[in-house]
Order: sequence, then structure tokens, then C-alpha cells
Amino acid sequence: MDDAMASETIFSQILRGELPCDEVYSDELCLAFRDIEPQAPVHILLIPRKPIVNLTHIDVEDKELLGHLLIIASKVARSEGLESWRTVVNNGVDAGQTVFHLHIHIIGGRPLSWPPG
Repeated sequence: MDDAMASETIFSQILRGELPCDEVYSDELCLAFRDIEPQAPVHILLIPRKPIVNLTHIDVEDKELLGHLLIIASKVARSEGLESWRTVVNNGVDAGQTVFHLHIHIIGGRPLSWPPG
């Protein structure tokens, strides 16, 4: 699967404005919105605007974008009133990735058990 395939996902449709989302944050590099099937009281998806399939498809040129995503994940979690939260990146089918556009789950608002799977 290449990065071009990531451009044809539900997330790319959201980025293009073809599908609505419950937006909580947006800038020139990324978009955060509420998950439509939340697994906790707070469940937000953070996606880069750049179509990247998953972490297998990142390059060294993406290091600033990846750092930005983590900074924004923290900012979004705190803006939702979370003191504790989990960030999850599923990488590949066997890890539970269902949308092949890199995304970070920001999950919180209840105690989270370990291990997650």
C-alpha cells in the first residue's frame, strides 16, 4: 500500500470537506475531530493533512510533522480537560488499523486498563 492509497480514505474525504466531522482543532498541518464510535468519554482522532498510510510509510522528512502531531495531541487532550489520557497509533491490519491514513487516537475521561488489546 502506498501513500497515494491513503488519499482515498474517509479521512481524506473529511479533509476535503466532502464529509462532516465534529472538529475540535485544525491548523495547516493537521485536523482533530471526535470519533464517531467513541471508546471512552473523550475519543478524538488527530490526522495529518499529508496523506501518510501509517508509521511504516514515514520518512525522516516527516519528523517535524510527527512532532507537531504529538504536541497537538497533548494540547487537544488538555483542552478537553484531561489530566490523563492515552494516545494510540494502530499500524497495520493486525494492529487494528481500519483507515489507512495515519491517525492518533486521543482517549480519556475514564480509567483505561492495560494491556489494551
